[in-house]
Amino acid sequence: MLNRRSLVLCAAAALLMPAAASADTIKVGIILSYSGPSASLGQQIDRGMAIYQKLNPNVPGGHKIELIKRDDTGPAPDVAKRLAQELITRDKVKILGGVVYSNNALAIADLSRQAKVPFIIMNAGDAPLTTKSPYIARVSFTMWQAAYPLGEYAVKTMGIKTAAVLYANYAPGIDSKTGFVTAFTKAGGKVALEIPFPFPKIPDFTPFLQRVKDAKPDAIYAFTPSGKWSTALMKTYGDLGLAQAGIKLIGPGDLVPDSELANMGDTPVGLITVHHYSASAKRPENQKFVAAWKQAYGADSVPDFMGVQGYNGMAAIYQIVAKNGSKITGESAMKALEGWKFESPQGPIMIDPKTRDIIDNQYLRKTEKVNGKLENVEIQTFPMVKDPWKEQQGKK
Repeated sequence: MLNRRSLVLCAAAALLMPAAASADTIKVGIILSYSGPSASLGQQIDRGMAIYQKLNPNVPGGHKIELIKRDDTGPAPDVAKRLAQELITRDKVKILGGVVYSNNALAIADLSRQAKVPFIIMNAGDAPLTTKSPYIARVSFTMWQAAYPLGEYAVKTMGIKTAAVLYANYAPGIDSKTGFVTAFTKAGGKVALEIPFPFPKIPDFTPFLQRVKDAKPDAIYAFTPSGKWSTALMKTYGDLGLAQAGIKLIGPGDLVPDSELANMGDTPVGLITVHHYSASAKRPENQKFVAAWKQAYGADSVPDFMGVQGYNGMAAIYQIVAKNGSKITGESAMKALEGWKFESPQGPIMIDPKTRDIIDNQYLRKTEKVNGKLENVEIQTFPMVKDPWKEQQGKK
């Protein structure tokens, strides 16, 4: 039987443990492409989230995060919107996250705005997306962040005077093209021709690249979605002998995702790209991330930029929980991420308090063969780049 002194001590101990007593399960809805041609992209983001949880097993406040995962099957806005609606109304999620494709994210943005549910974008790079709902924050990139610095660099450092522009004809492709062309022409370059190609049903790249070869520009700036499409473009570039014809290939890192390099042969050797992540980077946070990835998914498995974006996304979710516990609203979630700084495997990142978009380093990379394997080697840093599209809109 407990005496009076023991009862007092027990009561005091209980008062010192409010976090455990109030710990809740927080539901987070994740919408990714888990099947179809884009399955590898969704898998990268999903695995990145899992690695963050593995390295950070204790959720702030002792809470539990329950991930409710849904498959949008690829670029399918109607499917993505339906899944988001179900997650909000039926599953009562506190946060939405994920999404590979910008058209899917755009479909979800309206629901985020109406229901005031925070939406953490972990890929979708169309620059205007964060303007579509005040409850969206992006931890990935915008297409302009890589395209704009490369456009200027191409003229001023690489000496490229004329360029053809090849791009997937949907919002991110148009963004990438426009960002590059804006900087390239401003720096004195001339666009020889622009070649859009259909997406997602991308045909053989041969006729498009043959047009470039016939036009004989100094270079081709190309954007195609990451994954098997980038490998197909790279192989066609090699097969048609554009490099031998003196036509350089440049573009964002989507051209040479780390997870696809092993499938590309030697064609990418020497390729110059700009992007926010390279698996080969020697930053301590990245080395820890890559080591955990390989331990979880095999020595031959390689994270790419989508993997690290999933990692960032889960870190952002932890930040929201740390600041709000389980009492999460659209407003409180965005407040928690306002100016949030995080040391990611890709380097330092920050959420712009004005735009809710990511501010991060962009790296000039050269694809090289290191110890018999291709790597995207970072050779220059463009520090803490804000979305150039939004910067330009603010000056109008």
